[in-house]
Parts: sequence; C-alpha cells; structure tokens
Amino acid sequence: MDFLISNAYAQGAQTGSLLDLWPMLAIFVIFYFLLIRPQQKKQKAHTALVSALNVGDEVITSGGMLGKITGVSEHYAIVKISEGTEVKIQKTSVAQVVPKGTYDEA
Repeated sequence: MDFLISNAYAQGAQTGSLLDLWPMLAIFVIFYFLLIRPQQKKQKAHTALVSALNVGDEVITSGGMLGKITGVSEHYAIVKISEGTEVKIQKTSVAQVVPKGTYDEA
C-alpha cells in the first residue's frame, strides 16, 4: 500500500525579498497621491482661510449660513446674518469667503 502514497517534501522556505514588498509599496504610493496629499493640501488651504478672516469679510459657514463678519477673536467670529441678528461661530466652521456684495444682494 505504500506505493500509492507519494512522499511530500516541503519546499525550501524563501526569505523575504524586496520584490515581495513592491505591491505594498505601490499601493501606498497610490494612496498617498490620490487620498492623503490632496487632503493635506485642502486642510492647509482651509487653515490659511481661517487665519485670514477679517471684519467685513462675507462668508458662508459649513452649515450654509451667509453673513458678514462683524467681530473676530482667536477662535470665534461674530457673523451678522440679518438686521439685528448676529451669531457667534467657531472660525473653523467657515466654509468659504464669498466676494464682497454677495451678502447685501441676498
């Protein structure tokens, strides 16, 4: 009966080579250029926008409110959203600065 069963020999264990890492390195590079780097650029642009806020700027918040900045502190801004109505918001919630006159037209 032993003649029906062939002997199985283990293949020689291969040591990890640099060629085995190329697919993982390629995936990391693709993720970096498609996901990580654009997000970092967007974050840097938003930080510059927030630090440049001044009284008189017309802004849209991330919640969609349009208003004119009437006061700025280190972390907060006071935004006039209508006559007699001002709200205090975190400066980081400003989504974009719109051209002058946009608030007055609305």
